[in-house]
Amino acid sequence: MRKLTYFVASTIDGYIAGPDGSDPSGPDGIFPVEGDHIDAIFSEYPEIAPGPVRKALGIEPENSRFDTALEGRRSYEIGLKAGITNAYPHLRHYVFSRSMARSPDPDVEIVSTDPIAKVRELKQEDGKGIWLCGGAQLADALSAEIDELIVKLNPVVIGSGIPLFAGDFAIRRYELAGRHIYASGVAFLTYVPR
Repeated sequence: MRKLTYFVASTIDGYIAGPDGSDPSGPDGIFPVEGDHIDAIFSEYPEIAPGPVRKALGIEPENSRFDTALEGRRSYEIGLKAGITNAYPHLRHYVFSRSMARSPDPDVEIVSTDPIAKVRELKQEDGKGIWLCGGAQLADALSAEIDELIVKLNPVVIGSGIPLFAGDFAIRRYELAGRHIYASGVAFLTYVPR
């Protein structure tokens, strides 16, 4: 059975984006795209590098861990605002939304049905892992289906914003399954549900 991995950057205080939900990456963003942890992304998790980044760097690494990306509408709209209709053309790409009627890209499928049912269906298929790349509300809706949580913990505090999981109060316990701390101060923390 395929595994669902929520792999996301976070601040020390648990936010994946600022209060306005704008793109948290980039030179002026919350999570600058620099440091020795970036090399680890390309070597260990190459499929999470967006298509435009791959094109700019002239690289096309093979998907080693994931072949499917899931994201919520708000996360997807960050790319749309930048003119990118499919940030992950090297992956099967699903966007979960009840308000988007049509996909602006033929290779991005809009899912307006129950996200849990869709993920369970995807898990039964053959293939590599499934990457939940963003959407605090989607992460909350899929929390019972998450098999692995990888937090790219960044050495920054922002005080408020979009949390890792956005939903009603619920206690979810995880155990630490792995960690790697980089000179950049970023730590990759891997958790599995208890």
